[in-house]
Amino acid sequence: MERKRIAVLGSTGSIGTQTLDIIHRNPDRFRVTALTCGKNVNTLIDQIASFSEEDRPELAVCADKKDTGRITGAFPGIRVAYGPQGLIEAAESSCDIVLNALMGMRGLVPTYHAIKAGHDIALANKETLVAGGHIIMKAIKDRGVRMLPVDSEHSAIFQCLQGNRGSRIRRILLTCSGGPFRGWTYDRLKTVTPEMALRHPNWSMGRKITIDSATMMNKGLEMIEAKWLFGVDIDDIEVLIHPQSIVHSAVEFMDTSVIAQMGIPDMRIPISVALGYPERLDNDLECLDFFGTASDLTFERPDRDAFRTLDIAVRASKAGGTYPAAMNAANEVLVQAFLDKKIGFTDIAEGIERVLDEHISTEDPDLDEVVECDREVRDIVCGRLPE
Repeated sequence: MERKRIAVLGSTGSIGTQTLDIIHRNPDRFRVTALTCGKNVNTLIDQIASFSEEDRPELAVCADKKDTGRITGAFPGIRVAYGPQGLIEAAESSCDIVLNALMGMRGLVPTYHAIKAGHDIALANKETLVAGGHIIMKAIKDRGVRMLPVDSEHSAIFQCLQGNRGSRIRRILLTCSGGPFRGWTYDRLKTVTPEMALRHPNWSMGRKITIDSATMMNKGLEMIEAKWLFGVDIDDIEVLIHPQSIVHSAVEFMDTSVIAQMGIPDMRIPISVALGYPERLDNDLECLDFFGTASDLTFERPDRDAFRTLDIAVRASKAGGTYPAAMNAANEVLVQAFLDKKIGFTDIAEGIERVLDEHISTEDPDLDEVVECDREVRDIVCGRLPE
């Protein structure tokens, strides 16, 4: 069997490292052709070294030109690139599938170029569809490639729809744990520190997505992502708080039947689904225990007064144009400001609302206009932050 060639964008992050774990477990099925990192060059070098000499990636990309020499020195036979153009080069490189595990808005342009190059996409970068969903999904259709979701919730929905593509959907049921502050009031959330917010009860993730989970903006972003991926109206997506993180999401069809996907909270499962599709890989992960962890499953409605980001995301999605891109840009800057202890936890949602109140949208923006909107909003929000 010919091995599937994979380019991993963002290989040193949480999703990237778990992706390589799966690839190393399945050396007869996959071959890595490109790896990219930001500033974590030491980890990238270790990742390249983990492959045998004949199986090493052909291309390595880092953020800064000054770091390229270290990679070239360690692996003289590997082509090395850097910066945004390097990411595009990796996205366009010879492969079968591009797994995009980049953080934030940086994922949009490489995804677009990967699609134009004719590659299938395994998407773990929800901001790509939040900011540029109309552009990306049109490119997917025009080029005839696959978009395979990696987020656990969207992978779950994707799996629920297998064999049901012609069936009309009544609702998508998007689950989330509720994060570390489930049940807190808005006033109490004002006391949250970065250290508190980074302690997610169920999942091990990067810092940015962990804060997004704590504010529930992550679920707002996922609502917009699901709208684009599955062609549904944002009003037909319902968020359910599910503290156990066993049901990863579900689909209710027009006959009121509900199909749900369940499993332990381990990102290697949805990554495996995307990489192996249309086949399923063998995994030696822990199996779901119906008499233990899955014996008591509960569901709650989210508190939208305390967690305002859900309604903010719905508002931006319905407004369309560059509103979702503006919302995403503001969120990324404000999350980092919170991590840097420049602002409080509830200042994130309030700052995003202010941006949306002031935003003058571009209707039906092209890729350059989305990127420009992102830059402008970041400048505005950064200009308002305390020193």
